[in-house]
Amino acid sequence: MQLRDLLIDSFRAAVSAADPLEILPRHLPAPPKGRTLVVGAGKAAASMAAAVEAHWPINASLSGLVITRYRHGMPTQRIRVIEAGHPVPDAAGEAATRQMLEEVRTLGPDDLLLALISGGGSSLLSLPAEKISMGDLQATTRALLASGAPIQDMNTVRKHLSAIQGGRLAAACSAPVLALLISDVTGDDPTHIASGPCAPDPTTYRDALDVLARYGVDALPAVSTHLERGMRGKIRETLKPEDPVFARVENRVIATAQRSLQAAASLFRSHGIQPVVLGDSVTGEASEAAKVYAGLVRQIRHHREPFRPPVALISGGECTVTVRGKGRGGRCTEFLLSLGNELDGLPDVWAIAADTDGIDGSEDNAGAVLAPDAVARARSRGLEAKKLHANNDGYGFFSALDAPVVTGPTRTNVNDYRAILVM
Repeated sequence: MQLRDLLIDSFRAAVSAADPLEILPRHLPAPPKGRTLVVGAGKAAASMAAAVEAHWPINASLSGLVITRYRHGMPTQRIRVIEAGHPVPDAAGEAATRQMLEEVRTLGPDDLLLALISGGGSSLLSLPAEKISMGDLQATTRALLASGAPIQDMNTVRKHLSAIQGGRLAAACSAPVLALLISDVTGDDPTHIASGPCAPDPTTYRDALDVLARYGVDALPAVSTHLERGMRGKIRETLKPEDPVFARVENRVIATAQRSLQAAASLFRSHGIQPVVLGDSVTGEASEAAKVYAGLVRQIRHHREPFRPPVALISGGECTVTVRGKGRGGRCTEFLLSLGNELDGLPDVWAIAADTDGIDGSEDNAGAVLAPDAVARARSRGLEAKKLHANNDGYGFFSALDAPVVTGPTRTNVNDYRAILVM
């Protein structure tokens, strides 16, 4: 098998391990005495809803509404699927979230709220708090995305500008709540997955203001005023762990990055390549993370330690990109381009980095594959890898080499997947 194909197959194995159609049915509860209302948001929301429909008793009550990213929908019959904006929220998401909250408020003690939550839900569940407009929310989201802030810090702000996140969805109904979650965040804490609509939130309005200051985000007047009023106790906080609401709420994580990394490891092992899982929670600047991996690769390649080739270095997590240029791409191609520059043509080293949701940043690719001669081939075509990297143009680099990995929407999301083969 060609090494490029092996890397792509390993990515597919990682994605398959988080496929809602395969993993969700075993977590479904028995139907309640009353109604079952399904709500949800995220890149996996449509496939999660389809999995519920396929395995729910025909004669049992079932209805609901889930919100997913544009082009991530699937046909359903009993649960409506609405597409909306991501990563920047939009009016479609706002209208759908408002409708969702209204339906949740009709539930009683004999009913069940089944929440299907996955990565991307922070943008899709876009119902701004009182006196915060959609324009305010969009501008704040764009500024945070460009700042390099990690997702946990971004979500601290978004929870405190929301009418549904930070446990507020669970608080809106009187029924028991079961939230099934596909984790796209390091640590797999429900409070960070889609900004925790059914989970307690330990952060505060003061924390949100601190995040904006730390990353140099100039908040619009309405946003600053709202957060400052919250800090002074004029607006109710998000729901905290001790809130009695959570006595009737269960948050259950059903898919994680670690399980997907192990699935990829099994594939490499079956091809006689030693897999080494270096972690499911790698964060920080994508370019800087690549430098660390490049140092490890050189040690293995030159000194055969701490691992003897052939070896596959596998990792997950979510790096960030502080945008300084005007190029195209996302954190996965940014990582690979930095890695290529650091390795500078080191023989027998191949790598893949791809987002398990099928979309890396601003384009239509999940990520890309880095071949040992990629930088040299680009140079022969008049492209300087270091200049493209300075312009945050990972997509431009890899598309010129016909190296992007294009899968289309996978309808799941357990964060980024990276594998480096040292042969």
